[in-house]
Amino acid sequence: MKEGIVVVIVVLCFVSLVFPITNSSPTIQTDNEKIMEERFLVDREHNPENTPDKPIVFPTASQSLIDLKDNVTKTQIETNVGPMDSPWPVMAHDIRHTGRSPYNTGTAPLVEKWRFPGNGWIYGSPVIDKDGTIYFGADGFFAIYPNGTAKWIIDDVFIDVFSAPAIDENGNIYVGLEDSPAYLIAFFSNGTEKWRYSSDYILSSPVIDTNGSIYFGEYNGNLIALYPNGTLKWSKPNIYSVYSSPAIGDDGTIYCTSWYNNVYALYPNNGTIKWQFPTGGRMKANPSIADDGTIYVCSWDDYLYALYPNGTMKWKVNTNYGCSNNPSIGPDGTIYVANYDLYAVNPDGTVKWIFPLGDLRLDTFAAPAISADGIIYIGACIDYDHLAGGEFIVVNPDGTERWRSGSICNVGIISSPAIAEDGTVYIGSLHDYEIHSGGFISRGYLHAFGPGDIKRTEIEEPKRGKLYFFGNEILSTPKGRTFIIGPIDIKVHTFTVNELEKNVSIYIDFQLQFSSSEPSFVWTLDKRLGHHSYSFHILKVNATYKGGCEWYEQWWFWYFHL
Repeated sequence: MKEGIVVVIVVLCFVSLVFPITNSSPTIQTDNEKIMEERFLVDREHNPENTPDKPIVFPTASQSLIDLKDNVTKTQIETNVGPMDSPWPVMAHDIRHTGRSPYNTGTAPLVEKWRFPGNGWIYGSPVIDKDGTIYFGADGFFAIYPNGTAKWIIDDVFIDVFSAPAIDENGNIYVGLEDSPAYLIAFFSNGTEKWRYSSDYILSSPVIDTNGSIYFGEYNGNLIALYPNGTLKWSKPNIYSVYSSPAIGDDGTIYCTSWYNNVYALYPNNGTIKWQFPTGGRMKANPSIADDGTIYVCSWDDYLYALYPNGTMKWKVNTNYGCSNNPSIGPDGTIYVANYDLYAVNPDGTVKWIFPLGDLRLDTFAAPAISADGIIYIGACIDYDHLAGGEFIVVNPDGTERWRSGSICNVGIISSPAIAEDGTVYIGSLHDYEIHSGGFISRGYLHAFGPGDIKRTEIEEPKRGKLYFFGNEILSTPKGRTFIIGPIDIKVHTFTVNELEKNVSIYIDFQLQFSSSEPSFVWTLDKRLGHHSYSFHILKVNATYKGGCEWYEQWWFWYFHL
């Protein structure tokens, strides 16, 4: 036996000496259309339109071992990345959708410091990268520096975004389009397109796992998983209208909700269903996952459900109204869901407290955001049925009101807040320049609340909800309406005047009355407006700052010309 092994070794040595392996050996085929990382190959052939711009190519035999090692490292860096380690990289902060920031906000000022206009309403939530840049979509896609100036804007009529983007560790941004033709698009951090995946309407916010795979739902009922280069990993059909953003557990399990009542848990490698749990109503809300693996979901059957990781029910609690926002989880494990009231629920399912949002206030889709010190931030619609406005509300951890903004838009807020490292809170709005005039100019705004330079213009005089007689404030009115009798000086206060790019302007019924770049900004109203001495009108002021940040204030008033 030993002699035989020795003979074999001698023969192999002889062959290697006579036929040495040299770099003249034939090279491996390097056709960019055919040679890709093995796991992408089948999907690329089934989806040729989804071939990545820069496919991964295996090294040729002529490359040295050092080159091969370097290439493998680069491949791993490019493809195997999870969500960015940043203040708010995905919808509801993290892939478990806790809505919980690692930063305190207790000392941050509660002041709106700037607004940035979008093209169209802002439905989805903003996200924030490690440099503080804010990304959001409307009719177009926007990257905004923390000071309210534009980094870049993709002004494309075919980019219509309903959901929140997601950012990976390499700075790539993923965003879904809700209009036809619909795509999941990957952008480089400089705003250039990396790839796009053809899809059905996307109302779901994408989420990224630790290997860089991207998951999102389609309106037609599919849950989609893509590799980092934009090729299909798997598609799970017949989940039925996935509005929600999937959540990812610590073991990689993918959780999503369905319009047709079910909660699904799926294996990440192939999309097979691990389990499903039926609720008593339809669902649009994202699931969220607690530190112990408990899954929380809100259903339109008016219940908040807590599920064990094996898919059995832990408990459920009645919240009086169905909701479409994902449950957020505070630092102490308290679960927060909102509709007409903000519910705080203990991890054992008992109600901790209930905070009424206010008269005609409704949180429809906006998931609460929570700071590390337990402060809760909510966006709400005012009189949702009639699109009367939107309000930003802040609640203390004990369920008492901390602050509210008053209406900051004409239509409503369904965007979830996002919290930056310095305590700034960003939220989008459904706005309208001419909501009552018949011809709409739809523009949502990204609103920034917190520390920093203030870039805003506001009507200092007259004040809303007051009665004025010949320029003198007389009293507050019962229903918050503004009445002006006789002439009055309209005074405008503008912050950070040296940063203005365009004049401060005053409009009555959208007709320009005054425009100047030099303080003081005062215009006297002392003339008949229209055909009658007594009628109601729209007062509007606006100013545009360098970099695209824009502010305007607009409201109705009754005017008696004497």
